[in-house]
Amino acid sequence: MVTAIVHIKAEVDRIPDVAQTIAEIDGVSEVYSITGAHDLLAMVRVAAYEQVAEIVPGRINKVPGVLATETHLAFRTYSRHDLDAAFSIGFAEAD
Repeated sequence: MVTAIVHIKAEVDRIPDVAQTIAEIDGVSEVYSITGAHDLLAMVRVAAYEQVAEIVPGRINKVPGVLATETHLAFRTYSRHDLDAAFSIGFAEAD
């Protein structure tokens, strides 16, 4: 699994529409409205690096209202949520 974190600058008056359109793209798992130098953050989760190249420049950058993107690739994932899910497979929660 390849995870890309995509920072997106968008036209301010179009942020909600841009976010919704990006969220509907296959491979995009979440879109967040954020503060700071960028307006949105999209999480792209795909099987291969080549798919990131198809999704970011090929789809996200072409959404009307997107002004610029900056993409970061994750080397590893450290998540308590993922660890908890892995250890609970096949076991019922104790009350």
